[in-house]
Amino acid sequence: MSWISIAAIYFILWWVVLFAMLPFGVRTQDDEGDVTLGTVASAPHGPHMLRAVIRTTIVASVIFAGFYIATVYYGFSFDDIPRIGPSAR
Repeated sequence: MSWISIAAIYFILWWVVLFAMLPFGVRTQDDEGDVTLGTVASAPHGPHMLRAVIRTTIVASVIFAGFYIATVYYGFSFDDIPRIGPSAR
């Protein structure tokens, strides 16, 4: 696997994990009891992007490490997916 492929897969995985991780740990304005005029009560109370980026990087790195180990060291590929489950008769 080339470095370009590694970077591309990690980049795509990181963005997918970011959008999955964004809702975790968010405190809404309603939770804090401080709703700003002109916004909905379910809007986030404050920015939490640094925490989201750190969590995303950790989770994406763990997932990518599992993917890398499975493909490079164990030799699994997309062609092996039909053979993972039980065989059809």
